Amino acid sequence: MRAVEFQEYGGPEVLRVVETTAPEPGTGQVTIDAVWAGVNFADVKARAEGYRVPSLPYRPGLEVSGRVRAVGQGVADLWVGQEVTALVDGGGYAEVVLADAARVFPLPAGLDPRTAATLPTVLPTAHALIHEVGRLRAGESVLVHGAAGGVGTAVGQLARAAGAGAVYGVASSDAKADYALKHGYDQVFRPGTFEADALRATGGRGVDLILDPVGGDTLRRGLETLADFGRLVSFGNASGAEPWRAGQGELYPRGLSVAGFSVLGLAQTAPAALRALTERALRTVRDGTVVLPVTAEFPLPDAADAHRLIGGRTSVGKLLLRVSE
Repeated sequence: MRAVEFQEYGGPEVLRVVETTAPEPGTGQVTIDAVWAGVNFADVKARAEGYRVPSLPYRPGLEVSGRVRAVGQGVADLWVGQEVTALVDGGGYAEVVLADAARVFPLPAGLDPRTAATLPTVLPTAHALIHEVGRLRAGESVLVHGAAGGVGTAVGQLARAAGAGAVYGVASSDAKADYALKHGYDQVFRPGTFEADALRATGGRGVDLILDPVGGDTLRRGLETLADFGRLVSFGNASGAEPWRAGQGELYPRGLSVAGFSVLGLAQTAPAALRALTERALRTVRDGTVVLPVTAEFPLPDAADAHRLIGGRTSVGKLLLRVSE
């Protein structure tokens, strides 16, 4: 089978197409004949910095869709030929992908494999940020960094459906701002001025919920932008900055809260909770609450081009690799 991997850290050029033996499922696992694979910023960080890479060579890819190829012992609710989508801990850039059965989800009626490949990381993350962790209440305001990305696209729509009083985004260009405004956002601010812009938009009150995948100084500035009793949810450190820590001095005076979320962390520590979360999230696509556009797709051998696009911070929406026809 063909797969894309890297044997050293570096730019997109380190990605190589290799011919290798297809994996076989062990107990509690399945293999999937992949049709589509999602491309995420986490894949770029893995290639460039070794993010979540246990050893080299490494095959990136966290989400795939396709058909079950083989089923390991102890797997009772999946069968060969079934159309599925899956969250995997690496290995998704391949024609045959090994997955834990607990993270494999049969496609609901009406959900096509191309759309399904966009969902395993993005949609459960967005749902958790708005509902399970962020606990947005009707009438509250929310500010979302990375509003034009995959998670941001879904969050804007989910926040609107949840009855948010105002949905503010942060994006780095006019093109990204225009895209976000089409997916649930009322106003979109620039990263350098988001605090002043948000305070101005709320009449000095601040926002009730901030969702931050950037980390570092952006997190600190976000705390200063919260309303009294506001919540900030960190779900990444795309800046690569040293994590900024909040303590009693920052949180106590105005009753602020800081929480965190990682869909990959939840997959490892609470797979039953991940499954329930994903099933709830998938219903929002099936019922039309969320539409997640695919804005670019590449054949599997051109994975480096996908990395160049997403790594250049100019992409919006969701990127896919076309693994097979």
